[in-house]
Amino acid sequence: MEFAEKLIALRKGKELTQEQLAEQLNVSRQSVSKWENGQAVPEVEKLVELSRAFDVTVDYLLKPSEIDELSVKTELLEQQQKQMMDREQKRSRIFKNILYSLAVYLVFFAAFFVGHYFFFFHEWELWGKPVLFAEFFIATAIVIWIWAKKFPTVRC
Repeated sequence: MEFAEKLIALRKGKELTQEQLAEQLNVSRQSVSKWENGQAVPEVEKLVELSRAFDVTVDYLLKPSEIDELSVKTELLEQQQKQMMDREQKRSRIFKNILYSLAVYLVFFAAFFVGHYFFFFHEWELWGKPVLFAEFFIATAIVIWIWAKKFPTVRC
């Protein structure tokens, strides 16, 4: 595998565009494109920056080797598998939270209707609306707590 192929594989493995990589290295997108097309080789300083950005050695970037190629492909596959697992776990948490939220609101409605049928049937105008509001507020607070517990950090 030549330098250009390695650079493309590493960049795509990190899910970076040519433009994003160029910004990290303070070069133009066209420079990255030329490196990837084999029309140019980066300066030594940029090679060092590339090695740091992709967590590989400069030797790896410049020397062709089948073993290195296999290790990079393996690492890329591992990264992709980890990303897929992370996405699946997040989807699973979201689905569970939706089910928990529905359960909380169903319990709220059941408690509201049972409670008002037995206790407040004749006093709806006096107690019904404030109790309805309080119960709904409590149910919403529980739902918010469930979501906050499963997703404690918010990325902006």
